[in-house]
Amino acid sequence: MQRRGLKVIAVLSTMAMLFVLLGGALVTKTDSGDGCGDSWPLCHGQLIPDEITPELVIEMAHRVVSGLAGIFVLTLSILSWKYLGSKKETRFLSVLSFLFLVLQALIGAAAVKWGQSDFVLALHFGISLISFASVFLLTLIVFEDGQKFNDKPLFIDSKMKRHIIGIILYTYAVVYTGALVRHVNASLVCPDWPLCVNNTSRLLPTNFHEWVQMGHRFLAGIVFIWIGYIMVLVLKHYNDQKALKYGWMMAFILVSLQVTAGALVVFSHLNLAFALAHALFISLLFALLSYFILLLYRSHQYYNSPKKTSQQINLQ
Repeated sequence: MQRRGLKVIAVLSTMAMLFVLLGGALVTKTDSGDGCGDSWPLCHGQLIPDEITPELVIEMAHRVVSGLAGIFVLTLSILSWKYLGSKKETRFLSVLSFLFLVLQALIGAAAVKWGQSDFVLALHFGISLISFASVFLLTLIVFEDGQKFNDKPLFIDSKMKRHIIGIILYTYAVVYTGALVRHVNASLVCPDWPLCVNNTSRLLPTNFHEWVQMGHRFLAGIVFIWIGYIMVLVLKHYNDQKALKYGWMMAFILVSLQVTAGALVVFSHLNLAFALAHALFISLLFALLSYFILLLYRSHQYYNSPKKTSQQINLQ
């Protein structure tokens, strides 16, 4: 019964954090950050403001969802530590998920009260992303219920290890450039895709906003190629490892959807549905990449376990 309740809390926490991410993107894309003026946590200094605007509703809804997410994540962290604290990854993720959620809230509050530069505000989404990924991994651990998602001990060689660590760090940097595109209002500075030719003969950007937009597109293109390359390696060398095989296939699908959504944002002139889909796909992709880090950690733990045998190590 206790485990069932923990699973419910885990699912609610994951969904709440996903709504926090999408809500933050919605606030940015609708320019609702000033919907409550410079008041926080109240709105224009009131619990229920006299004048209700769409921007105010969006901003207040985001704050309410963030508050509920904080309660769910704190509860999940405490219960996970209590019932699954014997696993080192559980203790680490419990602290990380709540810590970064609080950090995200503080940056948001500081932006409302005192304002922040676009470069600082762009960190907001990335910090929320780490909290979401941590909650997502905690949820997976809760649902494992003593079982691993892999059918057999997982062995990850040094080459794949470098790819996994490299791609998640690089993707996080690309996420920052994407957030910067939104915060400097460069989303539609290039009406064409994938290049920013703007119906002229020039190929290179000519101003700061175009460089931000095209820089993000170029870096995102590398993510697409890199994940595709890793998927090919996995299908070739790890075909018997279901967690890696199907995980990287899903990662390639998500990055393809991410690129498609980014193009549709431009072609639709910042359609809100496509813009939110763009934020959704990168959130899911980053969570999945974080799962590969968890698998890497477990592989390392197994390699260093005194129970392993030389025959098992040479399975690759």
